[in-house]
Amino acid sequence: MPDDVFKALADPTRRKILDELTERNGQTLFEICARLTTKHGLGSSRQAISQHLAVLEAAGLVRTRRQGRYKFHDLTTEPLEQIVSRWLKPDAPETGK
Repeated sequence: MPDDVFKALADPTRRKILDELTERNGQTLFEICARLTTKHGLGSSRQAISQHLAVLEAAGLVRTRRQGRYKFHDLTTEPLEQIVSRWLKPDAPETGK
């Protein structure tokens, strides 16, 4: 699991997506694309952003939920907390092995 998180965080576009979800959680793909274009000048296609979101979801950093015909993306910090606690609390037993 930590390998998936590090892989997901390695890409600057995915980090910007996480920044946007930190600022405003629960966005649709359309909203994320619009914010990336206007705030960061990224001209990525909706398909490319969707693929980035799939990587973030596979790493456990983003969860999706459907409400009617809309799909919302929410940031989840548990994988990051597990990684951080590994070094901040070295006596704590590792989880997810």
